[in-house]
Amino acid sequence: MSSDKMRICHVISRITADGVRESTLFAIRGHLQKGHEVVLLTGLAREEREDAFPQKADSPKFETVELPALTGRLDPHSEYRAYRELLEFFRQRKFDVVHTHGPKAGVAGRIAARRAGTPVVVHTVHGSEFDPGEKGWRNMLYRISERFAARYCDQIFAAAHSIVGQCVEAGIAPRGKYTVVYRGIDISPFTDAKREPGLRGELGIPENARVIVTLAGLSPMKGYEYVVPAAARIIRKYPDTHMLLVGDGPMIHSLKAQTLELGLLGNFHFAGSVPPPQVPRYLAQADLFWHLLPHEKFLRPIVQALAAGLPAVAFRVGGIPEVVKDGETGYCVEPEQVSEVAKATAKLWDDPAAARRMGKTGKLRALEQFTWPRMAATLEKEYRELLEQKTRR
Repeated sequence: MSSDKMRICHVISRITADGVRESTLFAIRGHLQKGHEVVLLTGLAREEREDAFPQKADSPKFETVELPALTGRLDPHSEYRAYRELLEFFRQRKFDVVHTHGPKAGVAGRIAARRAGTPVVVHTVHGSEFDPGEKGWRNMLYRISERFAARYCDQIFAAAHSIVGQCVEAGIAPRGKYTVVYRGIDISPFTDAKREPGLRGELGIPENARVIVTLAGLSPMKGYEYVVPAAARIIRKYPDTHMLLVGDGPMIHSLKAQTLELGLLGNFHFAGSVPPPQVPRYLAQADLFWHLLPHEKFLRPIVQALAAGLPAVAFRVGGIPEVVKDGETGYCVEPEQVSEVAKATAKLWDDPAAARRMGKTGKLRALEQFTWPRMAATLEKEYRELLEQKTRR
């Protein structure tokens, strides 16, 4: 390896969320722009890879390699098969850095990379893997496998401080082995988005209405069991409040029936499934963002809303308090407390100047902490420091 160029391999089994795909792709893009050689090793078939990791004409090209063994379940037989194939690949390619993502790729990938002699082996925990809705034995299997795999890597990156605390408490690795690297997004489409009277008109939203927006699939566990009753309280007190729901899913008919029964159908506007490039436009039509998921794993939708200049009201779970700061970028309330959501919203409706100030603060915070070039540069810096430490040894 020259002093400037690194040979980097990102390993990911499958795409479990848009934010994982986006952050991995942006990390690769940032490394390529700095002149590094990057390979993406994934369990995705060719068609899936092209969908998940599009190589745009204006971006540097990178090599993708399919390893089908990475798509199996997290079990000893599947892990061993993936480990053997990964070991052979890493021995052939002799990377300077192997960066694994997610549980499946993370266990076999870290062990194989270390035993293949890769100088730097790192891993990213993108979200909480301790799912309260998951079977107890699966959570236990995750803990055991992660504790074992942690011994084979130099550093573990986490998408939030709350994830670090959770992992340390579970005994996976000591706190000193973790570094928080917030996921980066493409900020400019959100910071540049403007209010569009024409789009509001298409959605049926009155020109002078106060608008609360949500951004989540219309599915169970996405918080809509709290959105409707909280909205009912707010609309009773502030009749000019309108709800804009961005997303589609199986609950759409029941949600419309609920709002009709409550006499609120005219205050609810269902945007349906919106293509990702259009999401900033829809956020920009609102004055406030609600994020009422009771078991949130990812911060991406909130960061997008803050980047669009919206204050947020959200449940105090996971890493959300790291982004939604009380009185600075919005308000965090206790999970599932509809009355607290209504009270926090009323504070913002009663003090428009404070709401605007929080929106500006949130936009600045998004620009400072959550841009993808910043994330890619942080990872590059971490790689170099670990390589230098290994060289000195």
